[in-house]
Amino acid sequence: MANLILILGDQLTTDISALQNGDRQRDRVVMAEVHDEASYTNHHKKKLVLLFSAMRHFARQLEADGWQVHYQHYHPDNEAQSLEAVIAGQLRDAGVDRVITTECGEWRLHEQISQWHERLGMPVEIRPDTRFIASKQEFANWAEGRKQLRMEFFYREMRKKTGLLMTPEGKPEGDQWNFDADNRRKWTGKPPAPAPFRVEPDAITTEVIKQVDEYFADHFGTTEDFHFAVTADDAAQALDYFIDFALPCFGDYQDAMSDDEDWLFHSILSPYINSGLLDPMAVCEAAAQAWYGGRAPINAVEGFIRQILGWREFVRGLYWLNMPGYAAENRLGNSRALPWFYWTGDTKMRCMHKAIDATRRNAYAHHIQRLMVTGNFALLAGIKPEEICDWYLAVYADAYDWVELPNVLGMVMHADGGYLGSKPYAASGKYINRMSDHCKSCHYKVNKSTEGDACPFNALYWHFIDRHRDDFANNPRMGMMYRNWDKQKPEQRAALLKRGEQLLINIEKL
Repeated sequence: MANLILILGDQLTTDISALQNGDRQRDRVVMAEVHDEASYTNHHKKKLVLLFSAMRHFARQLEADGWQVHYQHYHPDNEAQSLEAVIAGQLRDAGVDRVITTECGEWRLHEQISQWHERLGMPVEIRPDTRFIASKQEFANWAEGRKQLRMEFFYREMRKKTGLLMTPEGKPEGDQWNFDADNRRKWTGKPPAPAPFRVEPDAITTEVIKQVDEYFADHFGTTEDFHFAVTADDAAQALDYFIDFALPCFGDYQDAMSDDEDWLFHSILSPYINSGLLDPMAVCEAAAQAWYGGRAPINAVEGFIRQILGWREFVRGLYWLNMPGYAAENRLGNSRALPWFYWTGDTKMRCMHKAIDATRRNAYAHHIQRLMVTGNFALLAGIKPEEICDWYLAVYADAYDWVELPNVLGMVMHADGGYLGSKPYAASGKYINRMSDHCKSCHYKVNKSTEGDACPFNALYWHFIDRHRDDFANNPRMGMMYRNWDKQKPEQRAALLKRGEQLLINIEKL
């Protein structure tokens, strides 16, 4: 029996289940850069370069390992514009008996592939993605009977399952499950932040950059200064670099933002983990060994592992448990269009400009910029969930639907009614000022609320609190906010609401 083995652009590892027990003499691996996948959203140019180059390098590795590989390079005039068309063409030519693939990370594509056996008249075997620590069924079993899902409790189960940062007695190392309270220091320039890990583009990457600039000229972002790893070996070096130079300070400053530093002490490993170039369990184990070896403190190591073992696994399980209906959630009834400055960075709000500009240049921004700046503004302004979700999916190199949608729709926008998070992550400018130095260079004044030059986050925060009283007044974690709102003088509340309305009316001019 000969098989066609389809490898997707986020499955770039020889350990992927589709390749297991394959016959290198008879089977044919298929990989393809296709218009439908490259253009269904406004993918950042650097994201396209990363994936196309990593795919080409991986195809070359498979060929060196003895696999027969059919690879379609992108061209706008390709006859096959979809993965299905590529597979159909290969079925006509190859004389195979079956198509094998590993389950994909997006409901849209999953639905398509699930129907291929009928449309192609060929058996299609969809294998589980074993790169995740928790299977879909394991997560579903954990979630069964719970009205609300909380990452912290799932994370503890994953710690117990893997043994990561666990004592021989089954206790968490450091006698705490979570050291998040120790991870909120503002960065003032010291210790100095390390330069980001760099890989200079080789001939393959250089050719991809040229093609992306030509064929995707109207897409968001830039290809300039592309320095991501595009092979597993280089991604492993990026991991080592993070462990040595950034992890020791990552915990203290993981929530900090800076006017002068894009990367600070963040790992920038998520593009590699999510595309298959790094194994998530191996990454966690490397971080844990850094603590056991005295090379990084527990708050840094635990906080980093929690992002992967906790949030990453949690949102993936939640996505597959609730799709496709989850994507349509809009419990707060948001209806405002996404402001155009999300695509340009052309705004006088310093924090928003810096986050969007870094995103435009790097296809990356760290989790606090995403959650508490661009996400917080979208929440306060009442942006349509589908529009802000599509923005996050497009602009980040690590964004795939399974990880982006729950994080944005559930955590950022609270559009699922509290299913994922117990309270909305809404904050005024005070939070941004506490965690960054953006405010000192801003056109707006963070210590003002109602004046014409007042920080927009301040009035928008209270406008959000007021208009969603019915949604949140009975939430135990929101009671203090409503007490503070009600304590303010009537004329102050009226001025804040008036300022908020003016901001929303003139949102494109902020």
